[in-house]
Amino acid sequence: MCIIARFQVLCRYKSLATKFPSFPMAPKSRPSSDIASFKEMFKNKKNIAVLTGAGVSAESGIPTFRGAGGFWRKYQAQHLATPEAFSRSPSLVWEFYHYRRELVLTKKPNKAHEALAKCQKILQGNGQKMTIVTQNIDGFHQQAGAQDVIELHGSLFQTRCTKCQDVTVNRNSPICEALRGKGQPDADADTSNIPLHDLPHCCKANCNGLLRPHVVWFGEGLDPDVLRAAEQAFEECDLCLVIGTSSVVYPAAMFAPMVAERGVPVAEFNIETTPSTNVFQFHFQGPSATTVPEALGV
Repeated sequence: MCIIARFQVLCRYKSLATKFPSFPMAPKSRPSSDIASFKEMFKNKKNIAVLTGAGVSAESGIPTFRGAGGFWRKYQAQHLATPEAFSRSPSLVWEFYHYRRELVLTKKPNKAHEALAKCQKILQGNGQKMTIVTQNIDGFHQQAGAQDVIELHGSLFQTRCTKCQDVTVNRNSPICEALRGKGQPDADADTSNIPLHDLPHCCKANCNGLLRPHVVWFGEGLDPDVLRAAEQAFEECDLCLVIGTSSVVYPAAMFAPMVAERGVPVAEFNIETTPSTNVFQFHFQGPSATTVPEALGV
């Protein structure tokens, strides 16, 4: 079993700082913020891996559901994003995800998404490669034109049947009639009473199982095939870009430090420093919709 898979089994999305306080990453000198130096280095790279997080889509108006903004109604978002919450109240959890789906449908990719998609296309035309691995579930990279995006945590616009496990793309608005007008983040609405039979159900013949969002919830492991594809991208890259991620959610937070550990340049784009900033070669601070297009020159 590879090291990232082992850590995934051990940590299950809990911070390594608790279980592994001496994670072996020695700090380097202060990272560079020299755009010209980055561009010169970028020209010679053939295989680029990109990791994006909630900060990228936050600039499109998508809540990160972290910190002070981590609430929907009276609930912490992380308490709704669990198998246990869905088992207790599928109606409430579906209202939460219906709200998120409908919100994303009113927004659009920003200049960071567009710059990555344009750069990927240019690189492919030159026989080079850019693989985008995202922690986001909004589909904005694909909407901006990026190809073969690896979605670590699934997609808001896919469903999975709890009975037959069939995964289906679904961009219906609303996803079912019973959810029309539901899901507003009203602090006074602390319950949900949509009958189970009115929630989204599987359309496959002889199934009719209850559908759930095809996303990775807290306490669940990543899809092994998705994890392997992500691992391969970071193991083979000769440059890594880390954009809009807090570097605290595992196993994704391990990817870039492990790339840096083998001597491959890593460039971080964020509105603030992160726990991994000092092990990277570059750090560009500011909105990714500004810094990413500037750095990539598109």
